[in-house]
Amino acid sequence: MNLQKILNMQKSILYIVCILFSIQTNLNAQSKNIAESANSEKEVKQVIQNMFHAMQQADTNLLKTCFSDKVIFQTILNKPEGAVIKTESINDFIQSISKQMPNVLDERIEFGAIQIDPLMATVWTPYSFYYKGQYSHKGVNSFQLVKLKEGWKIQYLIDTRYK
Repeated sequence: MNLQKILNMQKSILYIVCILFSIQTNLNAQSKNIAESANSEKEVKQVIQNMFHAMQQADTNLLKTCFSDKVIFQTILNKPEGAVIKTESINDFIQSISKQMPNVLDERIEFGAIQIDPLMATVWTPYSFYYKGQYSHKGVNSFQLVKLKEGWKIQYLIDTRYK
């Protein structure tokens, strides 16, 4: 074999090795992203579950850990004149929970669409709300969470309410 053919063969082998290495690196990165995404989804769901557990148990200490310092609470009310948006402060919300006895408030949710970015998550949760064991209303919660240094926190919560 002449020297040129040997060099061409070596280049071809080197090219194939580089392609295989690139494919392997890409697969490893995708696997890592999938694992991180699954872990983030679990963490995001846990914050939301903690919020509803805290409401049910009237546990304001746990409730406070679910929110960012600048959380926004809003409710869309269905009025004859159309949708009306009511804004509530975090302090009013926590104070209203503190006045309840355990197991009086029971908001039963289902996780719908969940979208997660490294610093932000959006979660949609249809729900049915029960007060003292009696059905009260239903609707949908829309959560915006942010990933702070202490972990995922609810930044914005807006919900609808229907009979």
